[in-house]
Amino acid sequence: MLQIAVCDDSIDELSNMAQLVNLYRTSRNIHCDYAAFLNGFELVSDLERGRRFDIYCLDIIMPGYTGIDVAKEIRNFDKTAPILFFTSSSEFALESYSVKAVNYVLKPISKEKLFTAFDDLLEQIKAKKDEDALIVKSTQGIQKILISNVVFAEVIGRNVLYHLSSGKLVECKESFDTVCNTLLKYGCFMKPHRSYLVNMQYVDTIQSHQIILQTLSSIPIAQGKTKEIKRQYLTYQMDET
Repeated sequence: MLQIAVCDDSIDELSNMAQLVNLYRTSRNIHCDYAAFLNGFELVSDLERGRRFDIYCLDIIMPGYTGIDVAKEIRNFDKTAPILFFTSSSEFALESYSVKAVNYVLKPISKEKLFTAFDDLLEQIKAKKDEDALIVKSTQGIQKILISNVVFAEVIGRNVLYHLSSGKLVECKESFDTVCNTLLKYGCFMKPHRSYLVNMQYVDTIQSHQIILQTLSSIPIAQGKTKEIKRQYLTYQMDET
């Protein structure tokens, strides 16, 4: 199911968006749900508790915590999810690209504007999901795992365990060397230890001997490798900004 976050300090705008999302869901016959937030603090608090959305719809001009501020916080948790800005002013158009917003729609938000924007977004999401995924043979059968959902992978004995952002664990009997060769082709993974691969988009802090992930998992860093891991993570962050 597609999860959509809508953040606007106007209750009327939120109500309008809710009606339009419901119309879109019915018109396109898709499974989606939305969560409404009256300010950015509420949305960021949800992200800090581990909640994630497929699409973020943000008003830019909000008191105290602007849509740009919220988008920057979102990018700390999610580097790739589409961010769609809704606003009554075009003055922030250039700044919106600094957080890799996919679209910028001027208010008032009409059915035509929202449907066009969402159609474009769903095409992008579908293309990404089709491209960036693994097909694995797990203990529960053949499964498709989205690369963006892999928090980290580890090898225990002859089994590889994929830890997903949903909290799900996928266990497979396969070569960890093969898994490493596959995942390291994506620029978001690093190997801090011979038994672990980490998706850098989920890194919270890097300490002397371990990495703390946003899911609160702790990943060991091999002796003498901390400097290299920090350098690799910094390079990744620089490339993403």
